[in-house]
Amino acid sequence: MLLGQLPARLTAEQAAWVLNCQSHDIPALIAAKLLKPLGHPPANGSKYFATADLLESSQDRQWLVKMSATIYQHWHNKNTRGKASGGAATIPPLTFPAAGKVRASDSASASG
Repeated sequence: MLLGQLPARLTAEQAAWVLNCQSHDIPALIAAKLLKPLGHPPANGSKYFATADLLESSQDRQWLVKMSATIYQHWHNKNTRGKASGGAATIPPLTFPAAGKVRASDSASASG
């Protein structure tokens, strides 16, 4: 990288930094067709993005609104699905054994 100049292509992590979002938000932006990776990478492959495209998009207020709404909606849907399909809300309450009499062997070891 030249001093003070970004590289021509960015990884997903670098693209997230430029857009001020998290790297785990990038797949949602790709699915919404707000970001387009360079070439035709496989689904599980590394994705690279044109720096010029990212910088141009980041100057467009309407695009930023769509990007933010997409991220909000993605996480809202993901969190809603988790709760509906048996997430933390369905964990049974803790139960404790009923208080019983202390056995003689327990009280003897406690006092001795």
